[in-house]
Amino acid sequence: MGFLVGSLLLLYPLGRWRYLLALCLLPLYLWLAGPSPSLVRASLMAGLSLLGLFLGLGGAGVLQGLGLALFLQLLLRPESLLSLAFQLSHLAVLGIALVLPALGRPQGVFGYLLGGLAASLAAQAFLLPLLLDRFGFFPLLSPLTNLLALPLVALLVPLGFAKLLLGGLLAPLVEPLVRGLLFLAEVGSQGPLLRWGEIGPPGFALYYLGLLPLLLALHRLLSPRKALLLSGLPALLGLLAAWPKPLDLWALDVGQGDALLARMGGGEVLVDGGRVEKGETVVRALRALGVEALELLVATHPDADHYGGLLRVAEEVPVGLALLAPGFPEEHPLAQALGARGVPVVRAGAGTRLRVGRGEVRVLWPEALSGDDNRDGLALLLDFGRGRALLLADLPQEVEARLPVGEVEALKVSHHGSKSGTSEALLERTRPRVVLIGVGKNPFGHPHPEVLERLKRHGVEVRRTDRDGAVRVFFGYVW
Repeated sequence: MGFLVGSLLLLYPLGRWRYLLALCLLPLYLWLAGPSPSLVRASLMAGLSLLGLFLGLGGAGVLQGLGLALFLQLLLRPESLLSLAFQLSHLAVLGIALVLPALGRPQGVFGYLLGGLAASLAAQAFLLPLLLDRFGFFPLLSPLTNLLALPLVALLVPLGFAKLLLGGLLAPLVEPLVRGLLFLAEVGSQGPLLRWGEIGPPGFALYYLGLLPLLLALHRLLSPRKALLLSGLPALLGLLAAWPKPLDLWALDVGQGDALLARMGGGEVLVDGGRVEKGETVVRALRALGVEALELLVATHPDADHYGGLLRVAEEVPVGLALLAPGFPEEHPLAQALGARGVPVVRAGAGTRLRVGRGEVRVLWPEALSGDDNRDGLALLLDFGRGRALLLADLPQEVEARLPVGEVEALKVSHHGSKSGTSEALLERTRPRVVLIGVGKNPFGHPHPEVLERLKRHGVEVRRTDRDGAVRVFFGYVW
């Protein structure tokens, strides 16, 4: 938008009528490019300044234009506030508007380079928590990548307009520039990443409270020493808030399938991963929950709705140890993927016990192989120290009767609530307070009404992913 308006303002012979010409062309450009939130914001800001210049009132300040654009966009479409593009656009411009004026006008080529880098850093500083919250990581090379991309964009924008008139004649010139821009983005994405998990409202508040004293010092409204001290306090509070480690079990929403994450006070365990197309969903959930690596990855049996998503997890997330049901053959895709990543693999059976964080993972079944995938699946008892959870994979009722287990706080029912599992005797023996059902749209009638009625009679809280989304069972914190 800046290139478009700036080029029209060079038409000095037209006098102030060039402002009106540029103003009239803004809707045309919006129609050509599409009314994305960032482009609407830029058009409104440019339009306010152009109207003021045409009327002899002078151009609007950046903050005034940004405030008006925010007001009008929310007035016309209040739901825009929930748009990531809307949030990123306004925050980036706000950062640039608050930082650059305090740095003064750059002098010389070196000064302009520093100014471009400062603009990129200012925008990224205001976007950082939002990017980490939405994507789970931030490419540390992005400010430098933006600086290198600016000359390419400066050439591509006018060439893009010319290409509208000349068509394919400019393709040999435009395409290498576009490929160069994409190459820069790819190089930046391959560099070091700052990883983070989900950020709640208190986290956003602490971040921007920490940023405020630095801005005041930049505008010479606060001494640098006081600014550093005041910025350190929110950072210290954030670190203290992250100190206690959670003890919880998450049933992730992967549709018709199982995927459970146990955070055991300093160690994380992922049990199954849904179907292969749900792998990205599981990876994003892990990042949102702050899981940078898995101490233990478990595949309860070789059905696609249990192991499929783990293929993507094995590619994206470091894994310390993989526990596979004995029914997984050596040539199985998951075993091959784990081997290619150098992950140690153990075929588990009844009696296997592993310490993870402050808790313990116990394998209760199988005692021996029968050749049936469901019957030979892993039954796991997760001991969090302050509660226990029993995970039953797709085991039938005759296996449930042989499991050496007493009362538990949480139970992941067998086979998505199929009537082949979750027997009356098991519920009497385990007395869970909450039951988890990983289920989505399916032609099998899962969860079966008979099982749901059984759970209702026992007064158990039933949480199912098709209705509740991701479900958390919380056991407390450890220090």
